[in-house]
Amino acid sequence: MNHCDNSVRQSAACEPLERVMRLASGSAVVIFSVSSCCMCHAVKRLFCGMGVNPSVHELDQDPRGKEIERALMTLLGSSSAVPVVFIGGKLVGPMDRVMASHINGTLVPLLKEAGALWL
Repeated sequence: MNHCDNSVRQSAACEPLERVMRLASGSAVVIFSVSSCCMCHAVKRLFCGMGVNPSVHELDQDPRGKEIERALMTLLGSSSAVPVVFIGGKLVGPMDRVMASHINGTLVPLLKEAGALWL
């Protein structure tokens, strides 16, 4: 299902969302982050500590980072956009959802299914 309408008016608003989805599908684990964010650092450390090598997109180092951040806020329905994690091209969510998945035991199977973990 396409998130965007074909009208010209909707086209400009949907381009950053399409870019998010394209980037999110580029690797088994994708993290949208801001380099100075402590929660972003924590989620990156969590995955690296598990032996996962995520693709990290630092929005503060991307010239179009603000557009992507707004698209992520729209996608999440939240005023906070980072960190946001995608696994296997699917939105897992912000830090609280990632940690909940880790604690309840559903994170590792997601990572294995996406090909990010082999153990």
